Amino acid sequence: MKLASGTTVITNGTLVDGNGGPPVRDAALVIRDGRISFAGPVREAPPAEPDATRIDARGGTIMPGLVEAHFHPTYFNVAALEDLDIKYPVEYVTLLAAANAKLALECGYTAARSGGSLFNIDVWLKKAIEGDLCPGPRLAASGREICGVGGLMDWNPDFRKIGMDGLVLLVNGADEARSAVRKLVKDGGEWVKTYPTGDAAAPDTNDHHTLCMTFEEMHAVVSTAHNHKLKVTGHCRATEGIKNALRAGYDAIEHGTFIDDEGLELLLKRDVPCVPALYFELASVERGPEFRLPQRVIDGHRETLEGGAESARKILKAGGRLGMGGDYGFGWNPHGDYARELSFFVKYVGFSPLEVITCATRTGAEIMGRGSEFGTLEPGKLGDVLVVDGDVLADISVLEDRTRFIAVMQGGVVKAGQMK
Repeated sequence: MKLASGTTVITNGTLVDGNGGPPVRDAALVIRDGRISFAGPVREAPPAEPDATRIDARGGTIMPGLVEAHFHPTYFNVAALEDLDIKYPVEYVTLLAAANAKLALECGYTAARSGGSLFNIDVWLKKAIEGDLCPGPRLAASGREICGVGGLMDWNPDFRKIGMDGLVLLVNGADEARSAVRKLVKDGGEWVKTYPTGDAAAPDTNDHHTLCMTFEEMHAVVSTAHNHKLKVTGHCRATEGIKNALRAGYDAIEHGTFIDDEGLELLLKRDVPCVPALYFELASVERGPEFRLPQRVIDGHRETLEGGAESARKILKAGGRLGMGGDYGFGWNPHGDYARELSFFVKYVGFSPLEVITCATRTGAEIMGRGSEFGTLEPGKLGDVLVVDGDVLADISVLEDRTRFIAVMQGGVVKAGQMK
């Protein structure tokens, strides 16, 4: 991904640098050759070159680009299980993924970590984005996911003889778990996404209190992935599944819905980040009837919603790290609504806007393993910036309205927004 050349100066706005500190009123941000050279009060800014590009923040907010930490680029208006793996040919799903990536960037998300992808489309999507062939967030890819046979992601009946290989690698025992990871290594991903637990979506077989992988399978995944320098995360709702993942050496936890005190201690001891991904649960409860979700499924999502909100509060209060992002791409939770996650954490969970922005910028970059490159507005970091016409700290829902974005920048290049 090319960096901008020359100098860009952004002024007339409040700087929210992503580190969680007090905002800087009447601030300036200077980007030289794609990297930040100054971030602070305008009175302290160095003199700008006469030919510098100038961006007026219009009294709004200058902040880091957002990080979508649980991104499913190949999901598209999913309303039934077959929509996830067999509805469309892989060629069309690839085009849909590219469209979703472009939309995410237009929504202010300059980076994203894949939470799983049909085939290894996200691996090639990342290459296309980095080669400036198509616009999208800086991407951490994971490709296909791993789940135990008969678990949450094993839904195609055996008589169809089509398996789940396009979306999920199914394993039975530690040896098969190691083999699955080796396939993902060959595919070129950076993260291994697993399913240690079930979900409210499958109340009859694998609900949100069931386990879908054994500890031995999970440990085999971790040891093999780490040997090849890949990181491991997992869909963890059930309490024992969360603790199994942490004991096995997972690098991140998705959801962490029903974490107990022992699990919290394990999480804090290793400083493992968690991505709650909770707005999906609220959307499932509120819009479930519209999409004819069974009442048992809606009730399960309501329990998951409340348990997940409480767990998120516990983790943040205890000093743990949370990323922002969640299962967008369902009919009731479509791509483009990513910032609703941020509003939800303020209005429903009770976080402050500053806490949420820190989770959605600095922590997201840390989860991607790229905290030294972006996620905060500091000298030396990439000029991945979001300039918003509005006070985000006064009303975080402004981030849901991309017509309010003055500029979405990657490496100092304006990729979206009114300045594009």
